[in-house]
Amino acid sequence: MDPDQSLLERAYLDAVERVDDLDEARGRILDAAYEQFCRMGIQRSTMEDVARRARVSRITVYRRFATKDLLVEHVVRREFRRYFEVFLTDIQQAETVADRVVFGFVSSLRAIRRNPLIGGLMAAEPDLLMPSMLGDGGQTLATVRQFVAGQLRQEQRAGNLPGDLDADLVAEMMVRVSASFLAIPSKVVDLDDDEQLAAVARQFLVPMLRPE
Repeated sequence: MDPDQSLLERAYLDAVERVDDLDEARGRILDAAYEQFCRMGIQRSTMEDVARRARVSRITVYRRFATKDLLVEHVVRREFRRYFEVFLTDIQQAETVADRVVFGFVSSLRAIRRNPLIGGLMAAEPDLLMPSMLGDGGQTLATVRQFVAGQLRQEQRAGNLPGDLDADLVAEMMVRVSASFLAIPSKVVDLDDDEQLAAVARQFLVPMLRPE
């Protein structure tokens, strides 16, 4: 594991490379920790709570995850990995590049906000999650930007976007718009209204695909 990689970057690479954890005890611990954190929150949960819910010894938990912080990171990382896996499959259903941009924007906000663990952490314990996502010198945003830019370049190669489109700049703007909605609540846009989010994407994100 590269210590310089952000949590989200590792999750994305897991999804792309189809990483599959074959350690049964480790999987049980992650499942138990996810359920424990969703029910009680991270700050109120202990490693002993996780061990009890997983029906393993506390030593077994510590052998797989030396600290609670490490366990939290792996649980959150697995949730992001699952999101990326679904996203990479579902986005293929959109018929046009504009539809894919709209779908990506709406589904990203919906999936993250409605995830019982990640959405709950962002609402109740943002100091535990947001620093890892946004306070890493821009590394996490850069990871997502690279992913979006890669998708845009695929569209360029397929002839669906102009060749002179600055994929990196467009991806940067799209990611920053999405991140701002996740990090800062909006009093104008209802983030739980998929139709409103889709309208925002069509009005402000889709026009970025047509360079002047």
